[in-house]
Formats: sequence, C-alpha cells, structure tokens
Amino acid sequence: MSLAIFDLDNTLIADDSDYLWGQFLVNEGIVDKAYYEDANAQFYEDYKQGTLDINEFLQFSLKPLADNTPDKLYEWRDQFIETSIKPILLKPAQQLINKHKERGDTLMVITATNRFVTEPIVKLYGIELLLATTPEFIDGRYTGNVIGVPCFQEGKVIHLEGWLKQSTETLANSWFYSDSNNDLPLLTRVDNPVAVDPDEKLRVHATNTGWPIISLRSND
Repeated sequence: MSLAIFDLDNTLIADDSDYLWGQFLVNEGIVDKAYYEDANAQFYEDYKQGTLDINEFLQFSLKPLADNTPDKLYEWRDQFIETSIKPILLKPAQQLINKHKERGDTLMVITATNRFVTEPIVKLYGIELLLATTPEFIDGRYTGNVIGVPCFQEGKVIHLEGWLKQSTETLANSWFYSDSNNDLPLLTRVDNPVAVDPDEKLRVHATNTGWPIISLRSND
C-alpha cells in the first residue's frame, strides 16, 4: 500500500477549476466583467508560465468569497459544479483512481486552488483526503485571507510534510500525478512522479529524467 497523490486542475479534470470559477462569476454578473475577466486571464497565464504571484492572486480570487454570504456562495458553487465541472470530469482519471483504490493505496488530492472551490470536485471522484489552499472563515463569513501557507509550488511540499507528521503514511513508493511545472518541488519528492498531459516545461523535464508521461484526456 502506498500514498497516491493527484493534482486536480488539468490533471483529474480537463481544465482549471480556479480559472473556471472566475469565469462563472463573470458570466453570472457576480463580479465586474471588464476588470475581473482580464485579470483572471492574466493570472492564469502567469500560472502556466510559472511566474504567478500567489499572494497577489489569492487577494484577487478570494475577494468574492468575502464579498458575499456563505449561503449565496454555496448556491453558486452548486450551480458551478453542475455547469462547469461535471462536463470536464475524465473517465480515465476515475479509472486510474480506482486502480489505486483496488491496490489499497491511500488517495489524496493536493491542489493550489482553494478548498471552497475544490472540495466538492474531489468528492465527485470519491477521494476524501484533500490538501488545498484554505480560505479563512471567521464568525460565519469568509474574510478574503488565507490560513497558513498557500498550497502552491513548494507550499504543496510543506502541506504534505505537515500532514505526514500527523499520519502513519510515508512517502515510500509514493505516487504523484500532475500536469504542471509548478509541481516540480513535489514531483521530485515522491518515488513515482508521473507527468499527466504535461505543460511544455514539465514535458521536457519528464523526458530528460525518464519520468512516465501519460494522458487522461480520452473519455472513450
């Protein structure tokens, strides 16, 4: 039995949930279209290039949580899951998850996207363990701030190490599946790194180091 870790965006789903949530807010008229759409696109481009200022992005992306009541947010999130996420779930991703389940492996998703957006997505795949950037929630409202270190780049390693200290699990024969060069800090820590439909930087690194490269994009 091993620890099998999965990135979420563009790995288990065929797009980026953080970006799609921003677009959903724009399309529903919840945020200012002219400003939010352009900023959301630029932050996403920065992420793909590996140059994202995570703190600046979180200040931007968590503001709608602080600006609205939890009841409205959960209502919008349910709609978002139905319209934006369920159509991009991947059958091969579920099959891969099931394969690790059948082996008796411990399954975990670790993602930079905040827990508010990702928790219901991860549950659709039957995975209970989630390490994610965590929005602060005080006195019944989101504050727009983050608890602890953002779960991004080296932050994923910090989150995982903190979890391991409280667990009986180890990284012996561990797996991590990801599409992004942003995840190289964690990919280099596990015994079995796997590049999944990788971006160009990760594809080059995986090719040079002999890591497996797979695709989960066929829903046939």
